[in-house]
Amino acid sequence: MSSADPIDGDPRDDEVVDGEGIDDLTVDADLDELEADLAGLGQSAAPGGAGQSAAPGGAGQSAAPGGAGQSAEDAVVEAVEFAQRVETERDELRDLVQRVKADFDNYKRRVEVQRAEQRAVAAMDLVNELLPVLDACDAAIVAGHDDVAPVQSQLFATLAKRGLVKVSDVDVDFDPNVHEAVLHEEGDGDPVVVEVLRAGYLWNDHVVRAAMVKVKG
Repeated sequence: MSSADPIDGDPRDDEVVDGEGIDDLTVDADLDELEADLAGLGQSAAPGGAGQSAAPGGAGQSAAPGGAGQSAEDAVVEAVEFAQRVETERDELRDLVQRVKADFDNYKRRVEVQRAEQRAVAAMDLVNELLPVLDACDAAIVAGHDDVAPVQSQLFATLAKRGLVKVSDVDVDFDPNVHEAVLHEEGDGDPVVVEVLRAGYLWNDHVVRAAMVKVKG
């Protein structure tokens, strides 16, 4: 037998056969692992998998009607109603302020008129109390006491600046508003003042005392 022929039962032949079997098992395992990975990727992309959050009722549900959009609309409506209430209250308050201001202005005018009338009455009372002094001065001058004339003149001038007017003219028509007829003389025509028995006075167009006169006519 030649040395080149293989010997039956050589252990090296078994090693080759065994090596080829190991390689086939490794390939099969790799294929099984790859198929498992592909199956897993397919399952994750299928409906009901990881993408389910995008379906109705999932994470996107907040954008549905009745969510944040509805709350924003309610907030806008509430803000508009609040603004309308504020505007109404502002108008009512403005009207109230205007009425109060008008009432206060009317009150001030009434008070000013009353004060003016009170001052006029007080001044007229003072003048009325001074009239006997003027009458005494006039009587003294008529009696020849000329030294009284400066006092009478100064007193009358001071009162005249404030509105005192003396009614003592003669040969004027009789005016029952400023004249008091105590004597009457027959005559023709309308009654005329022919003599002043006591002078009358006006204070700012108000009769303080009517003049006592003699009338003809």
